[in-house]
Amino acid sequence: MWSSIENMFRIPELKKRLLITLGLLAVYRIGFAIPIPGVQLVHFLQLHGFGLAGGQGAFDIFIHQISAITGGDWLGGSIFSLGIMPYISSSIIFSLLQKIIPSLEQMAKEGEAGQQRLNQYARYFTVFLCFVQAYFIYSKLTRNVVEGGIEKFGTGLLPVNSSGIGWFIQIFVALTAGTIFVMWIGERITEFGIGNGISMIIMAGIVARMPRAAIDIYKNYFSGEDPTKRPETGVLISAGLILAYVLLVMAVIVITQGTRKITIQQAKHVRGTRVYGGQRSYLGLRVNQAGVMPVIFASPVMQLFSGVLVVGLYNALSQKQGWLADALRFGLHNFGSGNVFNVILESALIFFFAYFWTALYFNPSETAKNIQEYGSFIPGIRPGKNTSDHLEKIMNRVTLGGAAFLSAIAVLPMMLSKTLNLDYIVVGFLGGTGILIVVGVALDTVQKIESHLVMRHYDGFLGPGKRIRGRRR
Repeated sequence: MWSSIENMFRIPELKKRLLITLGLLAVYRIGFAIPIPGVQLVHFLQLHGFGLAGGQGAFDIFIHQISAITGGDWLGGSIFSLGIMPYISSSIIFSLLQKIIPSLEQMAKEGEAGQQRLNQYARYFTVFLCFVQAYFIYSKLTRNVVEGGIEKFGTGLLPVNSSGIGWFIQIFVALTAGTIFVMWIGERITEFGIGNGISMIIMAGIVARMPRAAIDIYKNYFSGEDPTKRPETGVLISAGLILAYVLLVMAVIVITQGTRKITIQQAKHVRGTRVYGGQRSYLGLRVNQAGVMPVIFASPVMQLFSGVLVVGLYNALSQKQGWLADALRFGLHNFGSGNVFNVILESALIFFFAYFWTALYFNPSETAKNIQEYGSFIPGIRPGKNTSDHLEKIMNRVTLGGAAFLSAIAVLPMMLSKTLNLDYIVVGFLGGTGILIVVGVALDTVQKIESHLVMRHYDGFLGPGKRIRGRRR
């Protein structure tokens, strides 16, 4: 391993790319220490770095998941609070619209010029999403207030007299500028660094949360603040979490790299005395064709559902509507985070989005047509519709396994949090989008580094004769 790291810095171009990547990521992390203009510095220093650690409500878990997806810190009060989320949301929306609106699909097929126009539209829409999300953050940066005997959540980062259009415009401009600058950092990493810049930024934001989890475990079990929690228990929990994380990373790598190979036979052509073709190749269908997208869609939907129940309960209690409060309390008890019906419903959403996303980006009819046009066929399957039906049948079965794995990964953190009575920020690394994104980006980065090393006759990053298997390119 050390020799591979030394080889990385022996290649001038690779060394330059690595240093640029690390430098830009450092600039990205520094931005989280710069407060939004108007934020009270004393409260910012107290809150920044710990955020909502210790929150167990539906709203707190929702914020943790959104921040983990985007690498941001929504209620941290820094100029990079939004992270890259508005741009990611805009890109996902336009990716879906390309499959629905014919004009956008035609634009995407125009090559580089069409992609540039789509990216420009996505950036314009990013500013609009910044406006919406900036208003949400502005409403939550005020002090805690009490209305109708109910204390509503607030961070207290803004002064008491911070209401008004001027304050909102100030926060909107700061957050939008921060998001645009993060976009620029991601593009520079993609162009001059290693790997996809946006993905690297998200991974950096997720990894940067690990020290918070360690601090939270230390405060709970080793600081002596809570006499009911013993250091021996903390050691066992820490060792168990580390072991579980290693095993889960191995499982995620296996599923991420796993493919279902379908044999493709090339037709033979006899010309004179020579026979051409007849070679065999393989079509690889990924087990997790949809990637992390089903979890990204399903988890916020469930947390928003729980949040709506919480807000409705607060309003019902403040208005003294007993029957409505009882109904909402029943919904929270049965569909709240970590409950059985919540797990079942979220798993069903993940299965739905997994098949939906796969259907959008894998067209068995088009794949069968391409196989036939290249003069190839699947042994034992007639070309045309039979091949299309065969591919669709296999893809449905493969997606079933991938969706089941994603469901298990998604519900694991909240189940552990509820069972072991741990803060969500501690167990959040053991599932959900965080571990999927980190493993996926790490694999992609290692492959790019390995290609640089092998191209210059060095051993791969994993050592002599070792390659990352599973993904076909």
